[in-house]
Amino acid sequence: MIGSIIGWIIAGAILGALARLLVPGPDPMSVPATIGLGIAGQFVAGLLFYGLFGLAAGWIAGLIITIGLLLISRRTGIGRRAGARARF
Repeated sequence: MIGSIIGWIIAGAILGALARLLVPGPDPMSVPATIGLGIAGQFVAGLLFYGLFGLAAGWIAGLIITIGLLLISRRTGIGRRAGARARF
């Protein structure tokens, strides 16, 4: 159980960092928010793939979902520091 949680945190950190590197533009997101974004992306990808296909989601699916969540968070302003204003 503890090994799984540590694995999710490591995968979340890697996926969040990769998503931020692949999507151009400024990101005022903190490191814990980046890790949380990656964990959420892998979790959502796992739910979608298992629910639709009965298969475990891989890293590519997790990365694609994480990039989508990153774009949504940029658009809505989630993860911004206090006092920062969203520009649309």
